Amino acid sequence: MVSRGALRAHLLDARLAGVVATSREVSLRSYRLFAARDPRVVIGLDPAGSWRQRDLIALMADRCGVSADPACVSGLDVIDPELTLTALDAFADRIAATAQRSAPVLLGTGHPHRLLGFYAALADALSAAGCAVLTPAHGRCVDITTRFGLRTYNLAYVRGVALVREPDLSRPGCEPGAHTHSPLPVRTALAAAAEAGGPLPELVIGDHGWVCGAGQLGFEAIGLADTDDPALFVGEAEGVVSVVVPLDDAVRSDYYRPLTRYVLNRACLSQ
Repeated sequence: MVSRGALRAHLLDARLAGVVATSREVSLRSYRLFAARDPRVVIGLDPAGSWRQRDLIALMADRCGVSADPACVSGLDVIDPELTLTALDAFADRIAATAQRSAPVLLGTGHPHRLLGFYAALADALSAAGCAVLTPAHGRCVDITTRFGLRTYNLAYVRGVALVREPDLSRPGCEPGAHTHSPLPVRTALAAAAEAGGPLPELVIGDHGWVCGAGQLGFEAIGLADTDDPALFVGEAEGVVSVVVPLDDAVRSDYYRPLTRYVLNRACLSQ
């Protein structure tokens, strides 16, 4: 069991919160691109509001704890650990409610090298609680525009968690796949589930486009997001996304293990 106080200390020690590795310059660039509706940053969301850059700075200050001063344009971003803990509680409560109903779930990540273990532990616990962990469109091709041009990936599942891989790395036993912000993988998975006539997820858990893409389609979605991921927090503010946990989403994978224990303990699920 991990206490709230111990987890707060861990968040700061591991730089999951407090001063994080994401720079202010990178975050501000994301806010500018989101304000311009750049699809690389909107990642599947269709915002109802106008969301100018100054609006996004104010929102991210409120939801993450970054500086609210538009004149602050350099240095490292800061995440308030209390906001992370409060959001983790809400995140765990949504998982608990889903487990109590034994409802079907879909998990996916754009950060497989960092967050696969975190989501896989949730998938294991939800499966043990009677939830169907869905794996629709396994092996399906997904064309994603990257900075290197259009690339084709394969949708794959590792321990119940969806991710995308280069086609020649889609063999069983390969390392986790590619980093992506795209909403196309979750759209592909949800469309395949609907076409098959099987169950649809009552909760989607993940990050980046997995959360925004699912939420925009009307599915309940919860996830993790860094200070340069404004789309998820806009989605939460507009009621499209249920819960977003502010934290650094690219630290060492083992640093997320205490978060796993905390969430599962609060949700009354065993790991």
